[in-house]
Order: sequence, then structure tokens, then C-alpha cells
Amino acid sequence: MTSQKRKKRVAVFIDGSNFYFKLKTLVPKKMDMINYRCADLLKSMLYDDEQISYIGYYVGVVRADGKHKKDVKAQAMRQAQQRLFASLGKQHIEVVRGYLMERDGKFFEKGVDVRLAVDIATKALEKQYDTAFVVSSDTDLIPAILKAQAYNKHVIHIGFEHQPVFSLLRYSSGSRMITHREAEKFAAKPIKIRRFDG
Repeated sequence: MTSQKRKKRVAVFIDGSNFYFKLKTLVPKKMDMINYRCADLLKSMLYDDEQISYIGYYVGVVRADGKHKKDVKAQAMRQAQQRLFASLGKQHIEVVRGYLMERDGKFFEKGVDVRLAVDIATKALEKQYDTAFVVSSDTDLIPAILKAQAYNKHVIHIGFEHQPVFSLLRYSSGSRMITHREAEKFAAKPIKIRRFDG
């Protein structure tokens, strides 16, 4: 009787906003992130000797504070986010929250990149994964990537074939690219309603 070799644990770190906007440029039709099958896309990128042990979706959250309660745009964004978070939860994806700051009617993320970088390094130090998939185009993550590698972890840059980030390719252990075909494959499919009334 042969013992089965343990699969490598893969922790996936997703820069949520970056992921959404890159997918939106890759998928020609309107991007429906709430129903997008993120987990299935990521699983399709695994090798046979790998299995996902963690997926974190790092994103700024619209707060429900007094300042934004009367802001129609903020409330619409918050409601859409809540639906997205529920969908991600059903896919066993952990939502890691930063926050959104509003300035002159525009929203900016705060605290997301730092949390993402800290988790890449900390989870490597704590031996919570063997390989990290970093789904981001943010070069500010390079120090965290190098730190994880110093802890003998492989860090794979998950990029987009139409907009590669060469500095991340250079400093990562390897890369895997999301193609147009793969991005479209996991987009939500419309429900077909079959009629029985003639």
C-alpha cells in the first residue's frame, strides 16, 4: 500500500478592486461580479499536486456611518457590496475589509494594500501555506512577496494576459495568467426559463 503524497497548500490573496477592474476589461460583456464564479476560476489554475487552503478577498468597504446614510451613491454601493460579500461567502472566500474614504464625490480605498501585504508575510511565517497566489497588479506588494520567499514559500503572481505587470513577474517565484477564455468561462450564465404554457 502506497502513501498518498500530501498536496501543496495554496493560499490565495485577491486584491478585490484590482481583480474586478481587470476582469471587467477582459470580459467584453458587462461584468457581473456578484455572480462571478471566482473560486472556480482559481481552482482551474491549480496544478494536480495543489489544493486551496485559503482564499482572501481584500477590499475597501463603504461604511454605514452617519455621513453616508443620506448619500444615495454610497448606499447603492453598500447594498451591492453586501450582495457581493454574500456571494463570496457561499464560495468559501473570506472577505478582508479595509475601508473607503470619500473625497469630492469619489471613493478611495484605505488600509487594503497594507492588510494584504501583512497577511502574505504573516501567513508565510506561520506556515499556513506552501504556495501563495497573489492576484494583484500592485507593485507595492513586492516587499511582502520577497519576505514570503525568504520563508521558503513559493509566490505565484496571478496576472491577466492582456495587461501583464513585469515587475511582479520578475520578483515572483512564477506566474499564471488569466486568459480571455478563462475569464469568460466563469462569468455568470443567464438562467433559461422554460415555458410550459404553449
